[in-house]
Amino acid sequence: MTIHIDFLDETNEVTAEQIETIERLLAEAAALENVPDGAEVSVTFVDNERIRAMNRDYRGKDAPTDVLSFALEEEGEEEVHIVGADMPPVLGDIVISIPKAKEQAAAYGHSFMRELGFLAVHGFLHLLGYDHGTEEEERVMFAKQEDILTRFGLTR
Repeated sequence: MTIHIDFLDETNEVTAEQIETIERLLAEAAALENVPDGAEVSVTFVDNERIRAMNRDYRGKDAPTDVLSFALEEEGEEEVHIVGADMPPVLGDIVISIPKAKEQAAAYGHSFMRELGFLAVHGFLHLLGYDHGTEEEERVMFAKQEDILTRFGLTR
């Protein structure tokens, strides 16, 4: 099972070891979720100013947030499914605020790596179509997150 992940660290604050850990974590999540071989995703680490602008522009919420996901495989109302395209899926983009991750790690009393992993998995599950808009959706998604993080060894 291979997943291709492009990382961009706009903050220059994430270490090569942390990026490699996120890469292994998302590969494990992809395997557990039966993501097709060769699927692609990007992960970008940004500051609060950048994620605030994105949150405002794409979600109408003028405040920094911890993680945003932009799924590319979802078909909108006007889009047509391409039949016979044997290309690996491009799942989309995950954008993580490094200042928010640090702040939340301190608030929750766990490591920065645990928070970074949580946010990456949370964003990844959104790319796969999971959501937490209802209590039932939240229960399912959050249980999956905890299962993936526990299996990987990133516990609180």
